[in-house]
Amino acid sequence: MTDEELAEIVGNLRALGSDVAEVEAKRAQTGLPRSVRETLSSFANTAGGVLILGLDESRGFFASGVADAAKTTADLGAMCSTEMEPPVRPLIRAHLFEGVTLVVAEIPEADPSLKPCYYKGAGATKGSYVRVGDGDRQLSAYEVQMLISSRGQPREDEQAVVGSSIDSLDPDAVRALAARLRQTRPYAFGDQSDEQVLRDIRALVVDASGAERASLAGLLTLGRYPQGSFPQLMLTFVHYPTEGGADDATGERFVDNVMVEGPIPVMVRETMAVIRRNMSRRAVVTGHGRSDVWEYPETALREAVVNALAHRDLSAPSLGTQVQVEMYPDRISIRNPGGLFGPVTLDTLGAEGISSSRNATLLKILEDVTVPGESRTVCENRGSGIRSMMAALRAAGMSAPRFVDRISSFTVEFPSHCLLGADAVEWIAGLGEQGLTDSQCMALALLRSGQVLDNGAYRAATGLDSRVATVELQDLVTRGLVEQTGTRRWARYRSAATPADRTSVDRPSAWGDRRGRILDALGGKTLSRAELSSATGLSDQTVLHWLRILRGEGVVEIVGPPRSRNARYRRTGRRV
Repeated sequence: MTDEELAEIVGNLRALGSDVAEVEAKRAQTGLPRSVRETLSSFANTAGGVLILGLDESRGFFASGVADAAKTTADLGAMCSTEMEPPVRPLIRAHLFEGVTLVVAEIPEADPSLKPCYYKGAGATKGSYVRVGDGDRQLSAYEVQMLISSRGQPREDEQAVVGSSIDSLDPDAVRALAARLRQTRPYAFGDQSDEQVLRDIRALVVDASGAERASLAGLLTLGRYPQGSFPQLMLTFVHYPTEGGADDATGERFVDNVMVEGPIPVMVRETMAVIRRNMSRRAVVTGHGRSDVWEYPETALREAVVNALAHRDLSAPSLGTQVQVEMYPDRISIRNPGGLFGPVTLDTLGAEGISSSRNATLLKILEDVTVPGESRTVCENRGSGIRSMMAALRAAGMSAPRFVDRISSFTVEFPSHCLLGADAVEWIAGLGEQGLTDSQCMALALLRSGQVLDNGAYRAATGLDSRVATVELQDLVTRGLVEQTGTRRWARYRSAATPADRTSVDRPSAWGDRRGRILDALGGKTLSRAELSSATGLSDQTVLHWLRILRGEGVVEIVGPPRSRNARYRRTGRRV
């Protein structure tokens, strides 16, 4: 890390007023704080990060420095190599910063095959942490087990179910699956009997005693009643009357409460029927008039339900936990035991070419099992489910879902509001801006609802790639519609104005063109960017953008070094 990069990071921390997920600052004037071990573990178990020693968060990230940089560096290196398992291999460097010395360590993420990274003195169960927001959270014993199981391919779905046999499977479902496989994959299954097909796809397996049993995957896809062996491998649906759950004023606990059982294909069908029964419909304006659509797009909900049932953890500690669907007046959430598996992270979720299956055998069977009463199979097993979910939400003018990975559980939460409803469209039109893209309108509606965006959230909401997302966000900043705090990967964007903020003086024929305001403020004076920002009421980023344009047109020139913060600007006398 260079001195310039460190200065940028500290500037972002001061602007945001707190640590961020990727950066942790600690005072460390007299030595290494004990909590450094927790931060080393959490960064290694998450996505890596930067540890800055000698920066006091309680004093607005004041640079207090470390007393002995050489000793602090040596102690930190020793802690990483001897007290952590597996050893952490950071890049450690001392930096002169604002007259003091800071020690900065860039902590890499641990290889997934070696997680969890933990403090040896406490052991794996009590010494493992994960980064959540701007803090370090201790992992539970179950979460530690989940990380250990992720080192290889879990095989719980291939386990033999005690007391089961081929008679535990639905003969009609077996015949339909075998017939489909013979037709679609004749080379492998063309001359196989139904029983041999079940053996080949691992729906039937041999247990330790030599007896042939239904596998857990076979039971969950083709079983007559899987809950006879595993009572909690089901789905529960609860519709709550208020945004907080039960209605304390009336005593109403729920509007609807359903337990959905059966094999996964049946649970998918029954769950969608229950959700439809509890969903309302809303009217939308189309090119041909008005039409009624469901409160949530069915494609998005179906993909979430299938993912929850198919990717849930099937290890022994989670067999007592159901998949849960909870509906509230403002949202619906779908939760399953077991977090993301393998190389998939929240940042790469839905990215093309990145997918991983915790229950590989189960997913393979579901690829060829149809939903009862339908012609389509339960899933495609192509890693495209999240992309289909996002596309359906964008088509409905709704915001992207919120994904929460807790290692022990994974939740998808859909907000019920339509971002681009009539009031939002009217609000955006009242801004008087020309040339906004559909994705920028979506972002403005998100910001209007109180959300804070970064590049990743913008991409999730719009489906754009990172480069285009950056260009569009910066355009919103230069228009004065959005305020930016932080830079680069720490950049965050908030709504900057509403139509009520825009006075008649603030509305030239092309509202987005700020040339006139900046030139009027300059007049015959020489001003800095900060002085121009104060005089015009525009953000620093907006002033900088239009100064670059005016300099390119030869209307404004710079006085002083171009890269200096003390650079000043003046008019050249040339007309626009």
